[in-house]
Amino acid sequence: MPTIGIIGGSGLDNPDIIKDATTLRVDTPYGNPSSLLRVGTIGSNRVIIIARHGHSHEYSPTEVNYRANIYALKHQGADCIIATTACGSLRAEIERGDFVLLDQFIDFTRKRINTYHESFASGAVHTPMADPFDSALRAHILDCAGRVGVKCHPRGTVVTIEGPRFSTRAESMMFRSWGADVINMSVATEVALANELAIPYAAIAMSTDYDCWKTDEPPVSWEKIVRIFEQNAQRMIALLRMVVETLK
Repeated sequence: MPTIGIIGGSGLDNPDIIKDATTLRVDTPYGNPSSLLRVGTIGSNRVIIIARHGHSHEYSPTEVNYRANIYALKHQGADCIIATTACGSLRAEIERGDFVLLDQFIDFTRKRINTYHESFASGAVHTPMADPFDSALRAHILDCAGRVGVKCHPRGTVVTIEGPRFSTRAESMMFRSWGADVINMSVATEVALANELAIPYAAIAMSTDYDCWKTDEPPVSWEKIVRIFEQNAQRMIALLRMVVETLK
């Protein structure tokens, strides 16, 4: 049976979704992961959960040790990674509470180490990234979304910004013109690293707001994001359970 790594976004690192949970402290060549690892089972499959921002949400998007997180999951035996994330919608048809199964990214971060190959001293490494999100894992998640009955857009391009500030209206409009469908502060970094370590990775994004491109309503606030996320967290947990229980 596979081992599934889950990277939990805000409110979705709840250890109660796994049975026989134990806590594991690990170190990596890149330092400590964002949180202790929660290891247990969902159905008959082994699961490892990392809280992306720490158990108390103490790490900003820039501070998250993405390299340690992905490395830790790989070396604890994860056969694939499923990430959850809040996102802002850049499209009217992606409504608050909708899920989006990401298939492309635009990396607009500036301060992060987003590779394991900083040096070419041992040889050049250029990782292909044309289709960064694993197609088989995405197809399985989409099938499970239909079975659970949650609204899930089958594809979407995410633009990942540095944060922690939100976009200006000009930036938000620019991202829309680039073809981005949603915006967040984490996924591009994670999926690039997962590809470098050859771990299949998929991300389920939950739309919580319309960023600030929509001029007929107030711009996004953290308080509104948290409220929408909390209102829809149980639907995300139900989807994760189905995905993991039925993954072969």
